[in-house]
Formats: sequence, C-alpha cells, structure tokens
Amino acid sequence: MRILGITIPENKRLEMALTALYGIGRSRAHTILLEAGVDFGKTTNEISTEEENKIRTIVESFKLEADLKREVGGNIKRLKDIKSYRGSRHARRLPARGQRTKTNARTLKGVKKTMGSGKKKETKK
Repeated sequence: MRILGITIPENKRLEMALTALYGIGRSRAHTILLEAGVDFGKTTNEISTEEENKIRTIVESFKLEADLKREVGGNIKRLKDIKSYRGSRHARRLPARGQRTKTNARTLKGVKKTMGSGKKKETKK
C-alpha cells in the first residue's frame, strides 16, 4: 500500500503503519481509521481495496509530508527573519522552549566535546 509516494509497512497494524507518514501520529491514525470504518488491528495485507481507497482519500485531505515540512521550515525562517528570540535560538541550534543548556540540551547541541583545562602541561627535561 502506497500513500503520497510512501510505502506503508505491510506486517504492522494499521494504527502503527500509518505513522510512517510525516504528520501522522497515533491519535491522527486513530481518527483516520475510525472515519474510514476500518479495524485498528488489521494489517495492510488484510484490508480490501475499498477500505484502502477510503483511507487514502482521508489521508490526502491532510497537509502531510513535503507540504508540511515546507510549512514548518517557512515558519522557522519567518522567526529568524523577524529576529525573534525563538528565531535566534533556532539559528544558534539551541533549545527554543526554555530548557536549560548548562547541562543536557544534547539533542540540539550534539555530542559533548570535552575542552581542556587551559593549563599547559610542563614537559620533563
């Protein structure tokens, strides 16, 4: 089963398989399946083409994948352009939502780089 150019995993339950699409999480997958009238526990191999088409039409009504990524990127670019605090945090690759940065913050800052003490070691003669 392919939706928006993305292959949905075949051996997973539909509620989890739909989360392979960027912009669909568990709660949105649940609402899609409820609206389509499909059981959550079915896998993509078990559904009929009629059910597949219902799911596809519902999913295509949302803004997903490239469109959503473009919108999020545009929002961040706008914040940077107006020089807001959040935009400056994004530009510096630091947490934008008030988290501490003295420790932690490794998701954005990357792997910890240990610095030297500043003293030069004396060599023995």
